[in-house]
Amino acid sequence: MFTRVVEITSKSGKARELCNTIDDKVLPILNRQAGFVDETVIVSDTEPNRILALSFWNTREDAQRYEREQFDAGRSVRRTRAGTNATSRASSTTPQRSSPTPITPVSSR
Repeated sequence: MFTRVVEITSKSGKARELCNTIDDKVLPILNRQAGFVDETVIVSDTEPNRILALSFWNTREDAQRYEREQFDAGRSVRRTRAGTNATSRASSTTPQRSSPTPITPVSSR
């Protein structure tokens, strides 16, 4: 199992709208990718414009293929809708949080 973490800073007050856009526009793209398993999108309780999108993949290679071939399409959707900045990082197994930020699950497939 391999996890990709995309950290997004939304425009003020637009985090929920951006989460809905991820579900409506990005998740269908992910579902068509070889090796995609699932995605969870969460919003910080203490930083309401901070969003983490965790996608789970069968292998590192599957996630890297998506990053190379499709991630920019999703980035343009996020930027257009409500996001201002997105960065991604990847981790095998479960990602480690850098700080103990309380989070609230927003959506799950």
